[in-house]
Amino acid sequence: MDGRLDQLCCWLNDCFELSPEQALKHTDMSVVCGDASFRRYFRFQYPCPQDEPAAVRSWIAVDAPPEKERGTAAFVDVAARLERAGLCAPHVHQVSLQQGFMLLDDLGEQSYRALIQSTDDAEQLSTLLPLLPVLAQQVFVDGLPVYSEPMLQDEMDEFWQWYLHHHIDAPFIPEEQQLWQQLCDQILTVLAEQPQVFVHRDFMSSNLIATPHGVPGIIDFQDAVIGPLTYDFASLIWDRYISWSRPQLEVWMEQARQQMAPEISPQLWQRWCDWTGLQRNLKIVGRFARLKYRDGKDGYIELLPRFIEFVRDILNRYEELVPYRPMLEARLCGR
Repeated sequence: MDGRLDQLCCWLNDCFELSPEQALKHTDMSVVCGDASFRRYFRFQYPCPQDEPAAVRSWIAVDAPPEKERGTAAFVDVAARLERAGLCAPHVHQVSLQQGFMLLDDLGEQSYRALIQSTDDAEQLSTLLPLLPVLAQQVFVDGLPVYSEPMLQDEMDEFWQWYLHHHIDAPFIPEEQQLWQQLCDQILTVLAEQPQVFVHRDFMSSNLIATPHGVPGIIDFQDAVIGPLTYDFASLIWDRYISWSRPQLEVWMEQARQQMAPEISPQLWQRWCDWTGLQRNLKIVGRFARLKYRDGKDGYIELLPRFIEFVRDILNRYEELVPYRPMLEARLCGR
């Protein structure tokens, strides 16, 4: 029995003003692959009441239990901001913040992750780069949370709190904890010197949809903040499911620089990208361990090697990172 799904069906029936004979049931709903949160997504077919004549169309219903998921109001807010900027985001037709339910447009089933993996075509990712300057320059940011230094620090600290302590049982000794903080301080400095703009926070191929009308659709944006210019770009190129060669990454770095910040030198832009990627990837190593040991979600642990390699690669690219390599390499290699 699924009490939440029962409630969701009742809510949808009210939204569509359906009679008992027309009512949506569990069997009308198919589960859509979700994310690392407690949200659930369901796809169903039903005519749009505003269409004349009413044509059957596909919808997405969202179940976000309010005691576990507090991003529903933020989702509604950010969806409107993206739409106002001319971007393709699922329109919110109905929402109940109290119950944690939403009725959304269905942008389609073809994610760019699946498209890129099936075609092995790097050009598919290149077509997504023009979205980045629109996000950074045209999305209204007033009222969004700031990606503050304490937030960024807390994210990096998940690396030692969950990966070191829980996954490999190799915590820092006090001297190493001091080195860790020095490393974090250097990363935070690089992030703070960048222009602060709209940041999706999980802008990657699995959250981008190849819609039937050819415009990339954007989903899973409820955690958006005001943060470093290169953050969404780093999310895109250091993907949890796809690895690219360093030469290819640098080609995209230059393309993104020309589109987002042509006044910045290529060397400084690359540094921004790498150090932003280092913050994000340290966070993800810790976050995936947290998902396993705190939340009982085991599936993300198998993705750790990819992000560990991302971290190791950047650690070996900058002389300023030499003091931190011994304490991190031993633990990353011993995963």
